[in-house]
Amino acid sequence: MTRIKGLAALALPVLAGLGGTALAIDAGVAQTQGPLTCAIDVNPKNQMVEIEGVVLADTSISGSYSFEVKSRGPSGNSNIRQGGGFTAEAGKPATLGKVMLGSAGASYDVKLDIDANGESVTCDQRVG
Repeated sequence: MTRIKGLAALALPVLAGLGGTALAIDAGVAQTQGPLTCAIDVNPKNQMVEIEGVVLADTSISGSYSFEVKSRGPSGNSNIRQGGGFTAEAGKPATLGKVMLGSAGASYDVKLDIDANGESVTCDQRVG
């Protein structure tokens, strides 16, 4: 199992492996590198924040995922969990879990666990 905390540009390790094919994920940050890359993508929208779990692989993959968002804020706490099976094409980002939440004074702990093609990766990030 690969577990990495830290931030790096998502497209750079993938572009090198795809011969420069254009790829962009809005505000996405990679937390793993290699044949299987995961990221937490955070996009502020008005008074809300959209949080997505994203996977990118250099070969077509299938597997399972768990996407969890725990929030703490002035209006209380919540725990959101999504998961299931997925498939993703080589070199194309696939969304694995997505939530839209209020951003006023809240903080979110986000975790994405992926098991695919015999490999496991975990991304986690604090938002807000």
